Amino acid sequence: MSPTPLARRLRLGLPRRVFAQVLLMQIAIAAGVAVLATGLFLAPLSAQLDDQAMRRALAIAQTTAAQPQIAVDLRRTAPSRTGPVQAEAERIRKASGAEYVVVLDTRGIRWSHRAPAEIGRPVSTSPKQALAGRDVMEIDTGTLGRSARGKVPLRDADGRIIGAVSVGIKYDSVRARLIDAIPGLFAYAGGAMAVGTLAAYLISRRVQRQTRDLAFSDISALLAEREAMLHGIREGVVALDLGGRVRLLNDEARRLLGVGDEAVGQPLDDALGPGRTTDVLAGRVTGKDLLTVRGQRVLVANRMPTEDGGAVATLRDRTELEQLGRELDSTHGLIDALRAQDHEHANRMHTLLGLLELEMYDDAMEFIGEVVGDHRVTAEQVTEKIHDPLLAALLVGKATVAAERGVALWISDRTTLPDRLVDPRGLVTVVGNLVDNALDAVAGTPHARVEVELRVEGRTAVLRVRDTGPGIPEDRREVIFTDGWSTKRPPAHGKRGIGLSLVRRLAERQGGSAEVADADGGGAQFTVVLPEALTDPSLAPRDTAGGARSTWNAGNTRGES
Repeated sequence: MSPTPLARRLRLGLPRRVFAQVLLMQIAIAAGVAVLATGLFLAPLSAQLDDQAMRRALAIAQTTAAQPQIAVDLRRTAPSRTGPVQAEAERIRKASGAEYVVVLDTRGIRWSHRAPAEIGRPVSTSPKQALAGRDVMEIDTGTLGRSARGKVPLRDADGRIIGAVSVGIKYDSVRARLIDAIPGLFAYAGGAMAVGTLAAYLISRRVQRQTRDLAFSDISALLAEREAMLHGIREGVVALDLGGRVRLLNDEARRLLGVGDEAVGQPLDDALGPGRTTDVLAGRVTGKDLLTVRGQRVLVANRMPTEDGGAVATLRDRTELEQLGRELDSTHGLIDALRAQDHEHANRMHTLLGLLELEMYDDAMEFIGEVVGDHRVTAEQVTEKIHDPLLAALLVGKATVAAERGVALWISDRTTLPDRLVDPRGLVTVVGNLVDNALDAVAGTPHARVEVELRVEGRTAVLRVRDTGPGIPEDRREVIFTDGWSTKRPPAHGKRGIGLSLVRRLAERQGGSAEVADADGGGAQFTVVLPEALTDPSLAPRDTAGGARSTWNAGNTRGES
């Protein structure tokens, strides 16, 4: 329904800018406050002026009654227009500015009055209270109109009441005083309104700068669009205030960080707990596209400070991308392994061709048998000890890569792993990361060797990966498990520094641990303990502790003792 013409005129008549609307509202408030304050001041002022007039009338009456000669003349003379009582009362009236000064006897007969014709007549209002000995203050209407009155008893020298004195101040004069005070009051009110208008202008200018001179409707629309955008985008957004408290979390940030609405308003350390994710969002770790691990998720964080001292951080979920990256690394490793096998296969074919051309048929047969036997023994040695197909395939591929890089990959005789894993993919991730790190550590060193030992104790899996590399300094043995720490060049698909962090997190997720120490003979030894790694509690490790350790040299592809 379209708005009516009146509604359109009203809407068009109001300014749209926040500056103008705030200024008009504050001026209206200042004017309303000024009028209200003036009214609240005038209301008690009228009562105060009335009270002052009544007290003044009472004081004049008390002063008149205190003159002993009036009491004497009241006893000795009769009421008269030219009598001494009338003369003294008129003198006091003119000197004090009162409207009238009336002296009366106990019968209520006037002995003095401003209008001489009223002398000798009864008063128009009852004098009982004054004749009873009480002072009276009131505003009443008499023969001279409305007036503020004061009545007191008139006593003789012995203290006996012989009459009363009534003094009146014309009420119009009180009202005139009130009217005379109004211009001054309005002057003060106008000054206050001027100051209020100036303050309103300054405040409106500040609001204008802070709102960028937008209209209220524009601000409302921006807020609605912001809410829709924040909760619609697939990136986590975390807003922090100057004190480091969480000011805003969109739906994606709640999902990625694993927190709820209770985190809003809390300090970041309390909402998320200690860790690299908290340090990155708080700005204690600086940089762009910072990697961090939160729970089972790999996140990329960026932080931007705001003008008010706070900050806005964005979070992107790179868990799937990181998995794809690791798969890509595995694919590259497989390609390298195939290339190495192709090169080795070509050398063997050349050797076989030479033997055949030299008609050394028996030697050729023996050579073929050795090659076939070596490959069979290689696969058998892995599958005898490791029954999980994923992990066995991983180690076969890593063996080929190790051979290409000139590294001997050994499988310990103590290794035994049944096909009862609860999370085979998780163990593949752990073994793959540790073996890759070991291969990188020993690459280029003489007599490079990596040994893998994987055995079970009840339902607990214990993994040890030893290498002959330079080892890990003691002061860095905890740092290497931190998100983002790495000594290697980043791969093509992204940044390094999360492999060992994922290893520890996967272990801790199952209630286990991941540690590093010095290996016997030099190098590093990583130990990962995974409780409840097997599904069948009846499985027990085979007793191989008494046997000599057999090794498998991937570079030689032959079993050695």
